Amino acid sequence: MESLSLSSLCEVLGQSCSARLDRAVAGVSIDSRTLQPGECFFAVPGERFDGHAFLKEAEQKGAACVVVQKEPLTDLKIPVIRVEDTVRSLGRLAAWYRRRLKTRVIAITGSVGKTTTRHLLHCVLSRRFRCRQAPKSFNNQIGVPLTLLSAQPEDEILLVEIGMNHPGEIAPLSRMACPDIAVITHIAPAHLEGMGSVAAIIQEKASILEGLASDGKVYINGDIADLVGYIRQHYSCPIITVGEGADCTVRAERMHSCGTNGLLQLQGQTIRIPLAGMASLRNCLMVWAVCRDFGIGLSDFAEAIKTAGAAPMRLQVEHIGPLTVLNDCYNANPASMENAVDCLVRMAQVQGRRSVFIAGDMLELGAESESLHRQLGKFAAEQGVVVLLSAGRFAQVLAEGAARADNHMGSGCVRIAFGTVESLCNNLHFYIRPDDIILVKASRSVRLERVVERLRELFGGRQSAS
Repeated sequence: MESLSLSSLCEVLGQSCSARLDRAVAGVSIDSRTLQPGECFFAVPGERFDGHAFLKEAEQKGAACVVVQKEPLTDLKIPVIRVEDTVRSLGRLAAWYRRRLKTRVIAITGSVGKTTTRHLLHCVLSRRFRCRQAPKSFNNQIGVPLTLLSAQPEDEILLVEIGMNHPGEIAPLSRMACPDIAVITHIAPAHLEGMGSVAAIIQEKASILEGLASDGKVYINGDIADLVGYIRQHYSCPIITVGEGADCTVRAERMHSCGTNGLLQLQGQTIRIPLAGMASLRNCLMVWAVCRDFGIGLSDFAEAIKTAGAAPMRLQVEHIGPLTVLNDCYNANPASMENAVDCLVRMAQVQGRRSVFIAGDMLELGAESESLHRQLGKFAAEQGVVVLLSAGRFAQVLAEGAARADNHMGSGCVRIAFGTVESLCNNLHFYIRPDDIILVKASRSVRLERVVERLRELFGGRQSAS
């Protein structure tokens, strides 16, 4: 963030401060552990930690000031700015700062593919432009402001990821970010507990256009007819449709996944994509559509994309001793699960190895949870997954779905449900064989990466990720 004076900060937040108003504020932080001298510390209350408990530590780390919504329990020698809500105040500061920037903002949303698309856009655009992105999936009411406030005046492009769990969350974040370009990657059943239906998800994702700059445009998945129709009916901005359909503005002539990598044919040229799964190819197609309009040529795009690696815990290929593990523990919904299973089976077929799917719960699916887990089990069995180990509340339902579809499979299939991830980890040695290809995937709060850690303990050896 560009440095500003304490008086300017107070003015933006609509508060007064009795300290030296010419004091410089070099940036913002919500984490006292990573706070740098001269930054303003926003005391944000959270589910596990309350920033108000770390005010003294922030002072000791050299904070220029603190912003609080509760009275400090300890005397502080640095300026204290009292507000009603620190999260809203953080967003207010970010919105003000965004409007001072000349940086072009690209905002990305979608049910799946947000982080990978952001990651790939940065990989390509940063070769020609000063391009900045958040270090993690900072896509909520705290993460978006932090991303905006991380920008420097000399940045040419800022990539902002916008997510949601409930209706009405995306539009305020989009108005804060005021994107020049909006990207909607894909629509799928996700967060149904809060959203209720896919139609509601389409409406919420499309609300990213509420904050779009007056001369802005949107890139959307053109193969989702309902999404295209909704945006054309409700918004008047330029629309670039991206997909495989003949009517798409930017169209892939061919997409083929080989398991750990794939092929994308554009304008008569075949580009090798070093990422696993069909969804990665669709994400790359979206990235090409955006980069093309930034003046990136196809050969430069191909050269940049071949250096791309998977984002952490998103179909990240790890070699653990003799095992190949698809670490996809960051999140899960029905669409991303099916993509990952498809990738697993393709890899197993190409390499002539046994496919193992270790699945945890898909969360926030509401009343559809049981049926969607049962459908996933059925899909995994029909695709040819040999071993299915599930853990969690819906583990038994998932295993039952697979068992019902196993009539055409051989007797070597294994379908085991565990009540907890711990129980699954303790029994892995009974079911995993050397040379297996293993997919490990669940919603984030399940913390299924514990399975990957256990596989490392069991099989050791040198590990690498790609």
